[in-house]
Amino acid sequence: MVDQQSSHAVVARGLVKRFGGVAAVDGIDLDVPSGMIFAILGPNGAGKTTLMRMLATLTAPDGGTATVMGHDLVAAPRDVRGAISMTGQFASLDEDLTGRENLILLARLWGFRGRAAKARADELLADFDLADAATRQVKSYSGGMRRRLDIAASLVVTPGLLFLDEPTTGLDPKARQGVWRMIRDLAGSGVTVLLTTQYLEEADQLADRIAVIDHGRKIAEGTSRELKAATGSGYLHVTPADPSRLDEAARILEVLLGHPCQRSPEGATLSVVAGDAAQANGAVAALIAAGIEPADFSMGSPSLDEVFFALTGGTGTDTP
Repeated sequence: MVDQQSSHAVVARGLVKRFGGVAAVDGIDLDVPSGMIFAILGPNGAGKTTLMRMLATLTAPDGGTATVMGHDLVAAPRDVRGAISMTGQFASLDEDLTGRENLILLARLWGFRGRAAKARADELLADFDLADAATRQVKSYSGGMRRRLDIAASLVVTPGLLFLDEPTTGLDPKARQGVWRMIRDLAGSGVTVLLTTQYLEEADQLADRIAVIDHGRKIAEGTSRELKAATGSGYLHVTPADPSRLDEAARILEVLLGHPCQRSPEGATLSVVAGDAAQANGAVAALIAAGIEPADFSMGSPSLDEVFFALTGGTGTDTP
């Protein structure tokens, strides 16, 4: 156990957190190797944020044990807090201050003096491509700029472990790509990153390893490739030429293949488990026989979205 803790940023065993009679986190084991980007996925209310808050010492566990950066979560919470940083789902910035003023204030709270505080603020503004907006009030920043500043604020003192709770929520695709680059750079500099996200593509793009949780329990873990392989099935992807017949096409495919259809984020493409090429071809032939011409169709391995759906059933809970 000692060797494992020395090489892991997080080692948790049987973590539990209850709210009333509901177990928001229900006996989760977790091993996060140092220097890794590790993603925690789950539907709304699965317990992702509660788990993150426990590991960051913001919420006391009701059961189980954990070490974070080698420090016992319950016995040495101050040592844990000294080794980590956390960025929540919403920016924790003073909107009436400028970006530079926010960072200088935080640097001073961390013990930087005078010129050193200003120098650290300017360094972070340059690193996060915010130097041109340094003297503007944060209230005038775009969503992507606020998120970059919020993450910069978490790095005034470089942590060994950075918690990111849904770091790109509400950002447009360009801003999201910018945050992804920053996260990769942080991991490249040796910072361990533990993130939650509702964007499956985000986990696919960023994470070295992924844990899937649902109803407070960990139901799967592995690399993106391992999770996709574990489904053991191919997927048929069909885009009807006539979008108005999408629902009808979904019903036909579900009856023939015996699995629920998923829709792409844009809503134009249907994806469904198909055991082999013969089954897939038969399903496409049935669509054509019903007068539903496919604009495109293909057979391939599942996406991470499809793996997530298969593991969780696409449903969430009302737990925190």
